[in-house]
This record gives sequence, C-alpha cells and structure tokens, in this order.
Amino acid sequence: MKNIGFIGLGTMGGPMAQNILRKGYSVKGFDLSPDALERHREAGGTTAGSPKEAAEGVDVLITMLPDGPDVERAILGENGAIHGLESGSVVIDMSTIDPSYTQRIGKVLAERGIAMVDSPVGKTADHAIAGTLTLIVGGDRKDVDQVRPVLDCMGTDFFYCGKLGMGEAMKLANNFLANTILSATSEALVMGVKAGLSLETMMAVMRTTMAWNNQLGISLPKKALADDFSLGFMVRLAEKDHRLAIQMAKSLGVETPVGTAAFDVLKQASGNGLAGLDVSAVLRLREEQAGVKVRLAQ
Repeated sequence: MKNIGFIGLGTMGGPMAQNILRKGYSVKGFDLSPDALERHREAGGTTAGSPKEAAEGVDVLITMLPDGPDVERAILGENGAIHGLESGSVVIDMSTIDPSYTQRIGKVLAERGIAMVDSPVGKTADHAIAGTLTLIVGGDRKDVDQVRPVLDCMGTDFFYCGKLGMGEAMKLANNFLANTILSATSEALVMGVKAGLSLETMMAVMRTTMAWNNQLGISLPKKALADDFSLGFMVRLAEKDHRLAIQMAKSLGVETPVGTAAFDVLKQASGNGLAGLDVSAVLRLREEQAGVKVRLAQ
C-alpha cells in the first residue's frame, strides 16, 4: 500500500502528509488552498485538482477536514473521492466529526467494496510536524491492521477504540473534557492573580493537590502563560468539537451542565475576536474581563 491520497493539507494535514512522504510513500494531495498545494509539491508530493482525482489509483485515501459536511462532500459529493476509488482501497478519515457522519459514509463506501477507518488525532500542530500525534482509531480490526503502517507515519501513541465511529466518539469525549478543564483552569488562575497571589505560588501549590492537570503542567506554560497565542489548536475548532460532543451526549441521553457552560465560554471567546487564535486564548478572555494579566516570569 504505497500510493496514498490526502485531502486536506492545512495546519495539521500538511505536516501529516509530509511525514508519510518521508517514510517513502507516494502522496497525491488535494486542498482548496493553492498555497497548501504548493507546499505539498515542494515537499515532494504530487497534487490533484479534485477529490476524485486525489483518489484515483491510490491504495489508501486520507481525509483531514474541518467538519462532517466537508468530509461527506469530499468523499460522496459530485466529483468526490468515491468516484475515483477502487474496490479494495481504504479510506481513513482523520477529521474530528460527528460519529454518525463517519458511519453513514462508511456504509456507502462498503457497498462499493471500499473499507473505512476513522482516526482523529490528539495533540497539536507541533506534534503533527514531529510525527508524534495520538491516533484514536475505530473500524474493523482487519482494516485497521491493514493501514497501521500508514498511521504510524503520523503518530506514536495508538489507541484502538472499537468499531467504525468509536475513534470519533473518543475524540469528542476527550476534547469535551480538555476544553472544560481549560475554562475552569483559566478562571482559577485569573481569580488568584486578581486576589494578589503570584502565578508561581499558585502553580507550586496546585502541583501538590488534586487541582493539577496537563493544562497547568504542559499546555498553558507553552502557550498563553508565555504570551503566545499562535496556533496549536484554534478556538473556533475547539468550539466546533465541543458542540459535536454536546450533541452526541444529548443523543445518548447524557446531561452536560458543566460542559455546556464551557461551550458558552468558547462561543464567547469566538465572539470576542479570538476565534482564530490558539484555544488557550480562553485565558485572555478572562484576563480582559478581570483587568489583569497572568504570565509566567520570563
């Protein structure tokens, strides 16, 4: 399985495709952005003019797109990948979307003898560049095993979650919790600084208690607390993922009062001009409202 198609060469998808290229695969890419296509060509890949063309003659087709309708359109739409894929090929959707889209698309593909695996990813754009993403995988086990060498080009932490769509379900639950922790952590830090505590004191104490989390230990010190809001994971995408998680919970009869409050925070951040910044900009939202700035000493 040496011929790969890749649809979606953006902040995450571009580096992921390049890591597949570095492992000796042929990668034919498609994106709506001419700049993204040019970067792919410069990295040694070939380019296609449509999803259908990207799918022609490939063993594995990967999609890395913003939302379910985008994936459905790229695969099943007019001039979509389904019109170029051959029986026996495998589609890996690495987008973060509603599991119902994944399962519906997978059913249509299966009718044509095309397998589907879902593998949304965890971590950030830096990990996409390094090839150390977390791979959160669903699908028939034999199909997953078949494409495992391709997946391993992009990530180092592999988790098989079950049938098709379970990778998506796991990713939504994960991001739901991460976003909620981020919101609560930001409120606590701003509250403490506003009260007169130093950030260093707060983090030293919290490191010894049940308040400690990876937002405090890893994410925030690298980003917001260092005054860096450049992209790792965009606010508007975090908002999208959180919305999908709440929808999934509602369909399952699970109430989410705390997570719904965190979703309101993400919507507020987007509405305050922070949509295109890293999700850690939720801290900036709280800072601006409180009139303080929370930063580690440089």
